[in-house]
Amino acid sequence: MLKKNNVLILALGMFLGIFIATCGTVFADKQKQASNDNVPALPYEELRAFSEIFGRVKTDYVETVSDKKLLEDAIRGMLAGLDPHSAYLDTEEFKELQESTSGEFGGLGIEVTMENGFVKVVSPIDDTPAQKAGVKAGDLIVKLNEKPVKGMSLGDAVKIMRGEPGKAVNLTIIREGEESPLKIVVVRAIIKVKSVKTKLLESGYGYLRISSFQSGSSQAVLDGVAQLKKENKKPLKGLVLDLRNNPGGLLNAAVEISDAFLQKGLIVYTEGRIKNSEMRFNAGAGDIIDGTPLVVLINSGSASASEIVAGALQDQKRAVIMGEKSFGKGSVQTILPTSNGGAVKLTTARYYTPSGRSIQAEGITPDVALAAVKLSAMEASKFNPVKEADLSGHLQNGKKAATETKPVIGSEADKDVLDVSDYALHEALTLLKGMSILK
Repeated sequence: MLKKNNVLILALGMFLGIFIATCGTVFADKQKQASNDNVPALPYEELRAFSEIFGRVKTDYVETVSDKKLLEDAIRGMLAGLDPHSAYLDTEEFKELQESTSGEFGGLGIEVTMENGFVKVVSPIDDTPAQKAGVKAGDLIVKLNEKPVKGMSLGDAVKIMRGEPGKAVNLTIIREGEESPLKIVVVRAIIKVKSVKTKLLESGYGYLRISSFQSGSSQAVLDGVAQLKKENKKPLKGLVLDLRNNPGGLLNAAVEISDAFLQKGLIVYTEGRIKNSEMRFNAGAGDIIDGTPLVVLINSGSASASEIVAGALQDQKRAVIMGEKSFGKGSVQTILPTSNGGAVKLTTARYYTPSGRSIQAEGITPDVALAAVKLSAMEASKFNPVKEADLSGHLQNGKKAATETKPVIGSEADKDVLDVSDYALHEALTLLKGMSILK
């Protein structure tokens, strides 16, 4: 049974149409913000320079610009200069962020950040227009509807990609390994994310996919595991937890899901300059799969909350982490509402795995590294190999026990159970079988 943590914390990626960050976010009550009696003296020289430049723009710029726009842009620039995840949110953006945990929103269905002035895709969300159109983790978006991205803020780029469902957005993408830019057309839609999916890979071995961490994800994990047990009609021998291309979501959902597989111990903790940025989350008793072998799949698109889960299970020796090194988003943003109906999203802490590792700009290194390759079955041989049973006058078995027929990985029968092109999933299943035998 999951243990609840009564906090509203986000470890989220910037889902187009909702998310305006790629990490842990804390919603703060502006009425309860702690005052600081030791406020440093104002930097008068710098403020004088700001006032002078503000006046020059007001009088000399080629077009008239409102005070509101100038000041909001100044605030945006100040926050954008701190790190890629601190930002000013106007009223509309703040509302979108508050709605982002519902699992339903409008947009393309990708989580993005800024890199060297371009929009970088952290990961496409499962079953969304972006994923179906072929957008991949690591893609750099250099043009939007033929308009160069260079020089835009992340918010400006998102506003172009957001909009009326059914309308197309033309993406010009640079992808590693491609000689020339790719043109991809993505049609906007209302994105309804089903964050948890399950299936039996074969008898005794389950598969649990989490595409994002939403408010209902922890309960969906409970229900999904219960369904796997019901379908299997006996205890599971092993479980694959797939966090590939999962850009994050609610931190408390990540904590609860980690807790579901742990009997005790620290899950994650945060440290920052202010006291209320320091938090610790511990697991309580109860493992929903009773110590069954667990393999967690990650890749470069696994970010934020995904890294919290992988890091906790790795440090607590509860699971084998397999795949590629993760994204490396290990900071926490606090949402501070402002008097004008907007908010400031400010990086206030870093989070750490139970062993004290900071994931920021480092990521989770898998226990078993796998290259991003595709698996395909070899063409069937025209000649069948000779076996003992084919030899003339061979001895009979004597005691012939009934054996269970299982599909061979890569065979036609296997295609109904497992995608044969998914190399990492095949490797995870193979490892699970070995762990189960040893157990």
